[in-house]
Amino acid sequence: MLVNVYVPLLVTAALAVLAPPVARRLPPRPAAWALACAALVTAVGWAGSLALLAFTGVAQIPQIAAEGRWSVAALRAEDPVYLVVAAVSTLVLAAGVVSLGVAAVRQGRRLVRSRRECALLPGATELAVLDDDVPLAFALPGSPGRIVVSRGMLRCLDDDQREALLAHERAHLRGRHHVFQSVWRLTAALTPLLRPVAVAGDFVLERWADEEAAERVGSREVVAHAVGRAALASAGAARPVALALTGGAVPQRVQALMAPPPARRRLPLLAGGLLLALCCGSLANAASDSDRMLDSAQWALCSAHAPAGTAAAPAGHAHDDERGPDGCRVDRDHPEPTQRHL
Repeated sequence: MLVNVYVPLLVTAALAVLAPPVARRLPPRPAAWALACAALVTAVGWAGSLALLAFTGVAQIPQIAAEGRWSVAALRAEDPVYLVVAAVSTLVLAAGVVSLGVAAVRQGRRLVRSRRECALLPGATELAVLDDDVPLAFALPGSPGRIVVSRGMLRCLDDDQREALLAHERAHLRGRHHVFQSVWRLTAALTPLLRPVAVAGDFVLERWADEEAAERVGSREVVAHAVGRAALASAGAARPVALALTGGAVPQRVQALMAPPPARRRLPLLAGGLLLALCCGSLANAASDSDRMLDSAQWALCSAHAPAGTAAAPAGHAHDDERGPDGCRVDRDHPEPTQRHL
């Protein structure tokens, strides 16, 4: 457990540093899926490692040990984690859980507000045009989602650029990009190290919509001009919370659209998959070591209280139902207790 329990924390830190710049160079659709998977797995690994570290400290509290029927002395001898580390892990995990709860409530309210706004928009078609001179264009997820464009934005674009704008917003709705955003926001709330992944994810989603719009329109240059002109027109205007054509780093998006489509690269995805597998394997191994450590601590307590001439085993490890002191089962088949090692 000494090494394995820290591996998910190291993998999370490594992916938080390496994943954003690598994802920006990959095709946006697989990059978005890779970032979402990486965020989910590393967030679970991060929380699991902190929980195991925190438990090593909580389990050494005498009252907890009495309820669990294990030896505190044996637990301290088996586990090399310092109590300071366990205490810090407990505080970090508690803060992350509270932050996750707050983020989940905010995200739920945001989705409810989005669906409510969809229902209040005029008309019953996919496109809702607002009689507003402020340039606005964004997609509202719902059942179904709606595309909202102001007359001020439509006046800023020519016919081809309007088609690119609508294709971009349709890509957001078709790809259910709000789900990806929710994953990144929630995992970043639980694991602060994943905040760069969430920022990179928002950029990748805009690039995903840009690439699909370029395929629909048949011109990367038209989409680049639409993105640039819409961003200039809406400069200074309040940005909507929903997915918008002017979201993300606009200069980088325009530069990417003026270049050829990004080439597919399997090596970064393969390397990331191996890191995630290492994270899962190490967490499972650490959990198994923790279980065996508690089993050994229970055995030590049972052996200390076993009557002379009998062998005591923790509950669930003997073949009869006779119990001894502290709820331990007594195995009459073995005259002498033997110490079991990890």
